[in-house]
Amino acid sequence: MTSTGDRTTKNPPEANEMERWASLIGGGAMVLTGLSQRSLKGVLTALAGGGLVYQGLTKQSTIQQAQDAIGINKPIKVEKTVTINKPADELYRFWHNFEQLPTFMKHLQSVKVYDAKRSHWIASAPLGNNVAWDAEILEDRENEFISWASVEGAEIENSGFVRFKKAPGDRGTEVKVVLEYNIPGGGLSAALAKLFGEEPEQQIGDDLRRFKMLMEAGEIATTEGQPTGSR
Repeated sequence: MTSTGDRTTKNPPEANEMERWASLIGGGAMVLTGLSQRSLKGVLTALAGGGLVYQGLTKQSTIQQAQDAIGINKPIKVEKTVTINKPADELYRFWHNFEQLPTFMKHLQSVKVYDAKRSHWIASAPLGNNVAWDAEILEDRENEFISWASVEGAEIENSGFVRFKKAPGDRGTEVKVVLEYNIPGGGLSAALAKLFGEEPEQQIGDDLRRFKMLMEAGEIATTEGQPTGSR
């Protein structure tokens, strides 16, 4: 227990030696098993094992305390903005046709629109896996704004919006995208994704760069310098 002025706070209880060694040994085994599987399930197993190892190393008395300390339960939020030399109505119309989004979103495999509100999304995940979910439009303001969220039961809970705003100086339109993911592993998963070159913030930035090329030039230049796609 520590005291600061008039405030007294309790330090979290420490684990005893038996709990510590159980966490270290069990967590280490889970990490090795998960990494050997080379699958999304294996990655999540390794993350859970990492939480146990951290619990043992820091003498945390509960797994929850260890998870909170390393960010396992924290959602991932990404914000990116790009200026495109096209009017807002043209950009809005293209984006609103969700089935066209995989044209410039590299990790998005397909989108199937069910009706005016709901759609089905399939995206690539680390280690060659896929993840799928249904999403629903929450707000739709023509030529200005679209927001959405995954429906209950999604493998990865997510939500976000895209805003189209006239850029200053008649330079076209500012397109702002905000996404929030609530995925297993949270902040720790984001750190792990960097090792695979799949950091969410980098993904969205690259997607918007390709969107800009597609809308302004009508095609996307590949890394080899050859154009791909058309609209």
